[in-house]
Amino acid sequence: MTKIKCLIVDDEPLAAGILEKYIGQLDSLELVFKCDNAIDALLFLQSNKVDLLFLDIQMPKLSGLDFLRTLSKRPKVILTTAFRDYAVEGFELNVLDYLVKPVPFERFLTAINKYHFSNGTALSLPPIISNTNLGISSEAFIYLKADKKMVKVFLKDILYIESLKDYVRVKTVEKEIVTYQRITYLEEKLPDEKFLRIHRSFLISIDKIRSFNAAFIEIGSIELPIGRQYKAEVMSTLTAQE
Repeated sequence: MTKIKCLIVDDEPLAAGILEKYIGQLDSLELVFKCDNAIDALLFLQSNKVDLLFLDIQMPKLSGLDFLRTLSKRPKVILTTAFRDYAVEGFELNVLDYLVKPVPFERFLTAINKYHFSNGTALSLPPIISNTNLGISSEAFIYLKADKKMVKVFLKDILYIESLKDYVRVKTVEKEIVTYQRITYLEEKLPDEKFLRIHRSFLISIDKIRSFNAAFIEIGSIELPIGRQYKAEVMSTLTAQE
C-alpha cells in the first residue's frame, strides 16, 4: 500500500506532537517531516514529495495562510488553529479541511476521510484474515491493521466495535485498536451468534453484556445506546436468550 506522505508545520510542540501521534496510529499515513515554521517547510517542499500538509495558521514571520499563497503547486492542505475566525479565508484557498485545536482523534479521522474521498481511495480497505472456524472455535480470531502492523485479536476478547465513519475502534478487554475499516464489513464477517449490531455506530459482543433495557446496553462500565431502527431486533435477540 502506498502511504500518504504527511508534513506537519506547527510552532506549538504539543499540538504538533498530537498530530504526529495520530499519524503514527494509521497505517495509511507516513510522517516525512515536521517543522515549526513556514520557511523550513518551503525548503523541504522544494525537494521532497508531500501528499498532505497539516498547517498551523498563526506562526511567527510568515502565517500559514500567507505561506499557502506563496505555493504555486501545493499538496492537499488541512489547516490547524486554535481560532475559528480564519475558516472562511482558509476554504477560499481551497484547503481540504479545518481543524480547531485541541484536535480530537475522531475529528482527525474525518479529515483523513476527506483526503481519501478527494483522491478516490475511500474504498481501499485492508482484508481481514481469520481462522476458518470463526464462529465455532473459542480461539477464533481476526487480524486488524493498526500501528503499521497486523494485530491479532481474539473474538472472545472483544467488548464492542465503534464506527468512526471509514474507521472503527475495536475495544477489547485489554486495549483498543483503531483501523481503517467499515463497521458494516465487520458485521458481515463476525458470527451472528456472538455479535449484535445495536446502533449505526456500535456492534457488541453478546457474551460481554452485563445488563440491558430498552434504551441502553451495559458492557463493562460503559452504557451503549440502542438505535431506534435496531431496537426490535435487539430486544428479540436478547429476550430469546433469557
